[in-house]
Amino acid sequence: MPTEIDPAVLAGDRALLGRASTAERVADILRAHIAEGHLPPGSKLSEDTIGTALGVSRNTLREAFRLLTHERLLVHELNRGVFVRLLTAQDVADIYRVRSLIECAAVRALGAPPYDLSRAQAAVAKGKKAREEGAWHELSTANIHFHQAIVALAHSTRLEEMMRGVLAELRLAFHAVEALDTFHEPYLARNQDILAALGEGDTTRAELLLASYLDDAREQLLDRYSTATADHRPRRAPGK
Repeated sequence: MPTEIDPAVLAGDRALLGRASTAERVADILRAHIAEGHLPPGSKLSEDTIGTALGVSRNTLREAFRLLTHERLLVHELNRGVFVRLLTAQDVADIYRVRSLIECAAVRALGAPPYDLSRAQAAVAKGKKAREEGAWHELSTANIHFHQAIVALAHSTRLEEMMRGVLAELRLAFHAVEALDTFHEPYLARNQDILAALGEGDTTRAELLLASYLDDAREQLLDRYSTATADHRPRRAPGK
């Protein structure tokens, strides 16, 4: 069911804006909420609620909405407002194509070991804890953080920015599937295998494991996505 964002949660993000309340920083905050799964597909974004919570002007907020619409995270419906997008199966397939290009290239381009795997290790540890507690939403978030950490090994600000946008968009698909089952649980062990290969400095094996992971995840997600979105479609699904 479409929900509005909690203004109390957003109010806590004011400090992230710093002294310059730019549209880009507002977009960063909203993108993060989408990536963390707090804004499911079909959610309506209220200018009054969000603007008041963040303490930003209507013009700044509208520019942030425009930026996120360009990233295909939001959609504007005439006379209805701005909504979080509902992805199509074609969107999901294309996102995985982009993920393969970004993530595998990041691993392939790594220099000589050792690598700083602390972020990836922390993400795997959080995933294990989430699994033990049956916190499947948190497990999904930990999985996203793991793959962000893999790309971060390339030390490329541009790649990291691209990955943040791609994974935020993909979270919209995960949200539908997560309502059905523990989609990410089997992939936790595969993240550990990728991490182990990188720890051994074997980037060739890590890339092969990663490519196989992404192929399998894409096929599994696409297989379930149509059913998931049919059963959990918002009252009126926003288009592209």
